Amino acid sequence: MSRRSMQEPTFLILTALAAGPQHGYGIITDVLQISGDRVRLQAGTLYAALDRLQGEGLVEADREEVVDGRARRYYRLTSGGEARLAVEAERLRRNADTAASRLRGGGLRPAFSMKAALSRRATSFGGAT
Repeated sequence: MSRRSMQEPTFLILTALAAGPQHGYGIITDVLQISGDRVRLQAGTLYAALDRLQGEGLVEADREEVVDGRARRYYRLTSGGEARLAVEAERLRRNADTAASRLRGGGLRPAFSMKAALSRRATSFGGAT
């Protein structure tokens, strides 16, 4: 299992598949929703990522069906994919907790003060506080 952090699109694809098997268009729309409309995967990008993730043993083809004369392949997480997603989700949670703690003043540096930061910003631009 890799210790390297996961790229956001990969994380979002695995997150989409954590809900259950999906076909390509379903993954694209789920990723868009999960990311708050920030990450818009193109079909070519998605299928290249799915091929890579299959090669890494993180996802696998679940089934195929024909809809309106077109083949639709469904993908699902493997147990290795579930484990890798869990590790990455925990890494991100720890990082977010650390950031939030430091912003509240619980970190290793002086407490963050929005008022002081805004005051410094206004002063550096010649504005009044």
